[in-house]
Order: sequence, then structure tokens, then C-alpha cells
Amino acid sequence: MNNIIFIFFRRMRVPLLSMVIVFSITAFGLTLIPGQDADGNVWYMSYFHAFYFVGYMSTTIGFGEIPYPFTDAQRLWVMFSIYSTVIVWLYAIGTLLTLIQDKTFQQAFKELRFSRKIKHLRDPFYIVCGYGETGSALVSTLTERNQNVVVIDINPQVINFLKLENLRQFVPGLNADAARPIHLIEAGLEHPLCQGVIAVTDNNDVNLKIAVTSKLLSPNLKVICRADSHEVENNMSSFGTDYIIDPFDTFAIHLATAIQSPALNLLNTWLTGARYQALDHPIYPPQQGRWIICGYGRFGKTVYQQLKVNGISPMIIESSPETTGLPDTDISTDAWIKGWGTEAITLDKAGIHQAVGIIAGTDNDANNLSIIMTAKEMNPDLFVVARNNLEENKRLFDAIKADIVMHPSSIIANKISGLLSTPLLYAFLALASQQTREWASEMVKRVCLTVKDQVPEVWELVINNEEALAVFNTLKANGLVTIGDILGNPKKRDEYLFVMPLLIQRNGILTLLPNNAMPLQMNDKLLLSGRLSSRYKMEWTLLNKYALDYILYGEKTTHNWLSKLTSRSK
Repeated sequence: MNNIIFIFFRRMRVPLLSMVIVFSITAFGLTLIPGQDADGNVWYMSYFHAFYFVGYMSTTIGFGEIPYPFTDAQRLWVMFSIYSTVIVWLYAIGTLLTLIQDKTFQQAFKELRFSRKIKHLRDPFYIVCGYGETGSALVSTLTERNQNVVVIDINPQVINFLKLENLRQFVPGLNADAARPIHLIEAGLEHPLCQGVIAVTDNNDVNLKIAVTSKLLSPNLKVICRADSHEVENNMSSFGTDYIIDPFDTFAIHLATAIQSPALNLLNTWLTGARYQALDHPIYPPQQGRWIICGYGRFGKTVYQQLKVNGISPMIIESSPETTGLPDTDISTDAWIKGWGTEAITLDKAGIHQAVGIIAGTDNDANNLSIIMTAKEMNPDLFVVARNNLEENKRLFDAIKADIVMHPSSIIANKISGLLSTPLLYAFLALASQQTREWASEMVKRVCLTVKDQVPEVWELVINNEEALAVFNTLKANGLVTIGDILGNPKKRDEYLFVMPLLIQRNGILTLLPNNAMPLQMNDKLLLSGRLSSRYKMEWTLLNKYALDYILYGEKTTHNWLSKLTSRSK
């Protein structure tokens, strides 16, 4: 509001002063010029009447001459006053119209309306900084889960596009630089219902500034940031950023997991998949043989390191090795070739005919598609990994039928939505990575038996009076409720729902795959997976005392007057 007032008076200062001066002079002149009443007596207009007359005269309302008809001298002065006040009015109105059209003034008004809208929010929300491919995918996922979101983006076209989005909930958007603290505050950084800040712009420096500002002004807020540089990641970590997501590191680990344990990779993919998505088939990247990496930027370096850890020494094709650098090997060896990888001659030098896999990892989608098409013509049996930089090219990469497609925005959006909705899932995946391949294969079979053809619904459950009122009250009354009890079918107690407990957290201790006979305690946190329909049935058991009593004791308790009356009449 202060900015609006400052801009208004700065731009309107001269017009307003001109109006005051002209009005004062014209009104004062009328008080000095003598008039004549009907009896011929001389009179002088009071300053109040003079100002009143100038007021309606300058606005061309024209009530007439008061209190008596004017003399020629007065009318001459009035003619001068008319032209001078009209000029001043036109000058003031023109300046005001220019001010209204001024971009800075409009932006100040938008920020004022936006900040007032945020102040009136009554539900918890997250601030998403950046509404590009990552931000839009993330906002869509969060709103589908009934989570409120506020968006900041420096591009005005993006904010206009946000208004046209068919989202489940209304998402306020502000066109501003999220790196400036004032705009984060306007978006609700200090609002008591703000749950966290998510920085997913395409600029590492901006994401770093957002992380620093958020942690300094609101240390208790959860801050999640995207970073494409290890140096920026270290800087973010020093300020206590809760989660730092590097899409290249994430994918490289995903590829390494697929090489080491295809079953564990498949389990990871299923549990982090989008709702209603079909179950993916397992992939089996070659564990031995020649791999070729086209592009040795941030993505190429990360993948190269993971392949080296798994005993694979890939061949590198890079067009600008002087810029990207080369692996820590002897440059005189045959570890790299200068080129794009789009030409057959370059691929032939790299040994494409003997290769088992190729990674098209440049930052240009057209080049990546060309690399894959040329490579598959020369060696149709290649295992293909493609980097898809832009969402608009997704159908092209689907058509080329690569074995794995790496899309940075999707990786970041999926991981952030998972961290916000089911943080225990990543604790489970970390524990699962320490298990054997046989364990992972058995888990894949159990998931298949549970959900059949769609990815499992994964959710967290806290045993408290909000999420599990019936269970909470039973435990409070010293009753016994086990994990198997809440997995029971509230309509047929001798059957289990299609739900599998993955993890339980009790007093900070994690237990992997807890047994159905394990008794529950208040404030336990469970990670569950299964069918969406079974989740809804379980919620009935958790919240309804009579449904829980039926599972525990085998009797359907009469709980309304009609059923009681019916039971008495039998």
C-alpha cells in the first residue's frame, strides 16, 4: 500500500499542485472583484462562495451566477478562470490515466491485491517458486491431493497461463521475482499456515536466494529446492535446506539401481508412480559391455560416474570437451571422441556396432532424437537411454521407444510431491536398497498380487484422533488393536483388504514390513500401499467405532434408533 501511495503522489504531485494554485488564484480573484446586487449596491463575494462557484464552473456543471448576476468585470475574470481550470483538469486527468496504465503502478496494485488474498487464506499452503514444466507438474499433483498452493514466477505469461489452468483448486499467482524477500513475504512466507517453500526455477542462483531467505526469515519452514550444481547444493545445505533435489543425480542412481537390481528398480518405480498409472514392465540394462555416452555435461558426468561404480567404462562423445572437461583418465587413451554423436561416422568411431547401450544425454532434444535414430539404424539391439529436456517433445520420445526416458521436470515434480505427501516412502526405499535382490523380487510379487494392473496407492497413517479416531479411543481405553485388525474388511471380518504395510515408525525407530500381529500404539506412523478402494474401506474402520468393533469382536453393534427398534421387534 505504501508503494501505491508513493507512486501516486510522485506522479500526481505537479498536476495536483497546479490545480491547487489555479483554483486558489481564480477563487481569490472573484473575492477581489466588486459585484452589484439588484438595488445597485456593491458587494464582494465571500471566499466560500467563490470556491463553490469555481468548483462547479471548472467541472462544467454550470449552476449559474450566484448570488447575483455578475458584472462585466466578474464575467471577464470567469472567462479566464474557465480556460485555466479546464486546462489544469485535462492535465490532471491525462496524468492520472497515464499513471493507471503505468506498468509499475499496475504491478503495485497486483501485489497489493495478491498479498491481501494470501492474508485471508484459512488452510495450510505451500509456496511454489517457478511455474515452468516442473512447477506446473508439481502444482497439478498437489492440487489433485487437495493441498493448497501459492505460485510466484517472474514471467507474466506464465501467470496468465496459470489462471487458465483447469486445476482442482484455485491457485493464487504473483508475477514477481521470487529471489526478492519482499515478494516471498507477500506470498505468505511469514503466514502462520505456510507449510513450506519449494524453489523449482531454472536458475540455481535464484533457488539459492529463495532457500537462504526462507531459512533466515522462517527457520521452521520446510524448504525444498532444485539444484543442478554440486557447489550450489553445498551452499544450500549450509543454510539448512531440508531437501535438495538434483534431477541428474536422481536419475543416475535410478539407472545404477536398474543395472544392479532390476526388481528393486521396478519396486521403486511402482511405489513412486502417479495414481491410476499402469504397472511398468521390468527393464534389464546390460551389466557388461560397451556403453556410449553422448554429451559430457552435468548429466553425462553423473551417469558416467555411476556406470564406473558398476564396473562399466563408457565411451564419451562430446562436441566441446574444452568447456565440459573430460573424465579423470589419460587424454591420450580412447576414452572419448570429439563430435555430436548425430553422425554415423562419429558413432562408428565410438564402436557403436560392438556397443550394448547408448545414452543420448545432451541438452538439445533434436540432437538426442537424431543420436538415437542413427544409433538404432546401425545397431538395432542397443539399450537406449534418452534425455527429454522439454515436455512438449514427450510424444516424440514416446514414438522413438527408448528403453528409459529421463525427463528432469518429471523427476523433480514426482520426488517433491512424494516428499510432501509420504515422506516415510523415501525412508522405506532407503531401507529397501540395503536388502537382497531376492527380497526385492519377493516384494514385486507381493505388490502384483495386491494391486494387479495399476500402481499401488501409497499413503501414510498416523494413529491419532484425527486420522484414526476409533482406533485411538480403543487404545486410550487400554484396548488392543493390531496392524492386522485395521487391515480387516469392515464388511467381512474374516477377509483382509488389499493393503500391505510397508513401514512403521514408533518413537523415531523404523521397522520394515511390520507383522500383522504387531500391536498398535498411539502416535504410530504407518506407511501403507494397496488399492485405492481398499484405502477408503480402511478409513471407515479407522474412524467408525462400530466398524472397528465388528472386526475386533465379530458383532455388528446397533448404533441408530431405527436399527435398535428393528432388533427389539425380532
